[in-house]
Amino acid sequence: MPDHPPVPGSDIRPWARPGARGYLFVNANIVDVQEGNILENASLITRQGKIQSVSSSPPESPLPPDLTVIDCEGRYLCPGLFDAHVHLCAVPGYKDLSKAFGNSDHSSLLRQPFVAAQMLHRGFTSVRDCGGAQLPLKEAIDDVFPGPRLFISGHALSQFGGHGDLRGPHDQAECCGGLHSNNHLGRLCNGVPECMAAVREEIRCGADFIKIMGSGGVASPTDKLEHLQFTNAELQAMVECADNAGTFVTAHAYTVKAIRHCIDNGVKGIEHGNFVDPPTAKLMAEKGVYLTPTLIAYAQMASDQWKGYLPPESQEKNSQVLKSGLHALKVASEAGVKMCYGSDLLGPLGSAQTQEFALRSQVLSALEILRSATINPAKMMGWEESIGQIKDGFQADVVFLNKNPLDDVTVFDRPEEHVLGVMKDGRILKSPIIDQYEMKLELDGKS
Repeated sequence: MPDHPPVPGSDIRPWARPGARGYLFVNANIVDVQEGNILENASLITRQGKIQSVSSSPPESPLPPDLTVIDCEGRYLCPGLFDAHVHLCAVPGYKDLSKAFGNSDHSSLLRQPFVAAQMLHRGFTSVRDCGGAQLPLKEAIDDVFPGPRLFISGHALSQFGGHGDLRGPHDQAECCGGLHSNNHLGRLCNGVPECMAAVREEIRCGADFIKIMGSGGVASPTDKLEHLQFTNAELQAMVECADNAGTFVTAHAYTVKAIRHCIDNGVKGIEHGNFVDPPTAKLMAEKGVYLTPTLIAYAQMASDQWKGYLPPESQEKNSQVLKSGLHALKVASEAGVKMCYGSDLLGPLGSAQTQEFALRSQVLSALEILRSATINPAKMMGWEESIGQIKDGFQADVVFLNKNPLDDVTVFDRPEEHVLGVMKDGRILKSPIIDQYEMKLELDGKS
């Protein structure tokens, strides 16, 4: 006879996990990203994967017998982090960018759970994939593999010769159904009917939002950064289809002209935005358009460590966007644009995911950066009442730290030193500090 009753549904889905155990954390310093302060000597109760209560007073005696009690000894509990621009399909294992998206489906898909688990261990309990990740991976993370909560766009939508078209200038092969062989990133569509069909197809396949390519990009071989992509009619058709499905469109766009082209036609998010100017930033703030800069991607691709990762035609474009990135961040902040944390690191460069914190700290406050990695992306995705804060009724997503991130947000840059544990949906990824407390409590007979 089993010690515990079977998990409901485990006869059909044998990987089904039991419900999250309950915890009582005491003597904790809880980071309030909404108010920008620390709730000192606080208590936190989690049950069934959610935060049941946050209290500034010690728990009442006797302690509930169903809770594992952990004394935090003044350590910091921060909301789980949210990276709003990743590409899980661009897996490590290859020496240059040409293979990041051009490897086989099997090779890419079988490595994606590893990439997802690494993100979770760094403290990212949610990520937004802006092209490539598909519904089976999202379902597998929900059910089987450890990984962040995954919001997907499915395939990013691109015109022929756009940023999602990875064919070289001498490649005359045509696409079949909009999907080109060995291109996990994008779906190609031209004209209003194809653009409408592409949006509807991605939503049918589980997309949470729609990602389009609104300008040229660094990694694409045949377009220039200043190219506008898609017509007004095409953009409006894609926005209308997304809106009809209760979601929104975000656009890869660098230049002022491209950013305005997109937001004038209803796009609600801008990815990168490295050349944004003050009037355009003001317009974005007025229209409630979110900006997700991705500075660490350009810094890494320009570093000596990854020299040669980019092909020659991309290296010059990378230099252009790298120089303007920090200035754009400052411009957007001063205009009041809601910004989200994004990394956009491809392949082996993904290990630098947390280094975006240090880059942004050159021009932004710790609180502003922390909000960009918690409450802002949660609100962008319509999850502001569920994630992004340590608050009653929210999902139990917590990063355990030995330093105050409001004093120095770059502590996330050194997870091996400062991240003592990560909880997602009430389940703790084991760490030495958590193991220590649970072992002590078991020896004391209190758990």
